[in-house]
Amino acid sequence: MNKILVSACLLGKRVRYDGRALTVTEHILKEWIRSGRVVSICPEVDAGMPIPRPAAEISGGDGYAVLAQKGRVITSTGADVTDYFRSGAQQALALCKEHHIKIAVLSEASPSCGSSVIYDGSFSRTKNAGVGVTTALLRKNEIRVFSQHEISAAQAALANQ
Repeated sequence: MNKILVSACLLGKRVRYDGRALTVTEHILKEWIRSGRVVSICPEVDAGMPIPRPAAEISGGDGYAVLAQKGRVITSTGADVTDYFRSGAQQALALCKEHHIKIAVLSEASPSCGSSVIYDGSFSRTKNAGVGVTTALLRKNEIRVFSQHEISAAQAALANQ
């Protein structure tokens, strides 16, 4: 049975920067959980960041720029937390390799997990096209990443493996 990596916050775990969850109640996700397909991760918490924590955004590009050491992840208080985000991405990749995962459903707009949009680094709530650090690393390693809004597409990709 093929497993799927899923953001812990989407599973109801209170791991987001503000101490909340972003629970998804899609039938497909419930079926994946019931059948034992889900491997859960919060790259930021798994890398050692606290709950709650200051909001963070990517400055100088997106997750690909961070991996290329051209961008940084900065908190709303000005702290550079780039190393945490790189570490969390590596942990997500390690889980994918361990469980032979080729599909992930991650939380959209997150500086770790965003798969099509992220905040622009200005803390003005402005979003730009781009991906988070974890998504960038997974995609560089041929793992397909979907957002919580694309669970049906993830299910179709999973069925075609």
